[in-house]
Amino acid sequence: MASVSAKLVKELRDRTGLGMMECKKALVEAGGDVEAAIDEMRKSSGMKAAKKAGRTAADGVVAVRVADDNSYGIIVEVNSETDFAARDEGFLGFVGKVADAAFAAKSDDVAALMAGELESAREALVQKIGENIGLRRISIVEGELVGAYVHSNSRIATLVSLKGASVEVAKDVAMHVAAVNPQVVSQSDMPEAVITKEKEIILAQPDMASKPPAIAEKMVVGRINKFLAENSLVEQAFVKNPEQTVGEMVKAAGGEVASFSRLEVGDGIEVEQLDFAAEVAAQLNNK
Repeated sequence: MASVSAKLVKELRDRTGLGMMECKKALVEAGGDVEAAIDEMRKSSGMKAAKKAGRTAADGVVAVRVADDNSYGIIVEVNSETDFAARDEGFLGFVGKVADAAFAAKSDDVAALMAGELESAREALVQKIGENIGLRRISIVEGELVGAYVHSNSRIATLVSLKGASVEVAKDVAMHVAAVNPQVVSQSDMPEAVITKEKEIILAQPDMASKPPAIAEKMVVGRINKFLAENSLVEQAFVKNPEQTVGEMVKAAGGEVASFSRLEVGDGIEVEQLDFAAEVAAQLNNK
C-alpha cells in the first residue's frame, strides 16, 4: 500500500468522520486526492451509520413530556458527539419524535422504542450530521401529581412526584432537584452500600488516624448524618428560600414528596481523550 501523509489522513477523517485506516485506504486508492476519496466514500455511505456506532456520544439534550392530568411524565436523553450537532434542527426534531414515542408507549425500554422507524430516522440523521447519535436513557415518574423542570440549556431535566400540594409546588421542587442534585428523597432511602462506602472514605481521612476508637465512631456517625442530610431531598435547604427545607416547604403547601428523577446529559459517560498525532503515527507505522 502506497504511503500517504498523516496530515491528509487527518483531513479526510475530520471531513468524513470515518476510521483512520479506512481514510488511509481511500486516499491511497485516490492517489492522495482528498476530494476524489470523499466521492468514493460517499458511494458507500450506507455503511456510515454503522461505522460511527463505536464513537463516544457524550453531548446532546434531554426532553420532557408530562401528561395533561399530571399523572406521569418521561425524560429522554439523546446523545450526540458535539454540542454543535446538539443544536442542529434535524437533531432536535429527532429528539422530539423520540420523546413523543416514549411518552405514548409509557415505557423506558430503549431497545424496544428504537426498533423500526425511529432507528431508521436515527441512521439517516447520523449520515446527514456526520456524528454518532443515540437514545441513551428514558426515565418515567408516576404519581398523584407530577411536575417537571428543564434547565435552559436542555442538558438537565427533572421530574418530581408529590402527594398533594400543587403543580406549581412540584415544579419548584423539580427546579431544586435540577440545581442541587440530591441522591434520594429521604435518609431512609439511601442504599446501604452507599453508606458503607462513605464510612470507608471517612475512616481513611487523615484526621481519623490518631483518634481513639470511641471518638472515631462518634465522628463517623456525625459525618454520616451530615452526608445523609446533604444528599436527601426533603432535608436540603430549598433554593428559593434557604430558611426552609424542601420537606418543610412542601408540607406547608399540603403535600409530601413521593419520588423524583434527574437526568443530566453525559452523566457517567467516560470520554477517552486521544492524542491524534500519536494515534496516527502508531497505526500508520504498524501497517
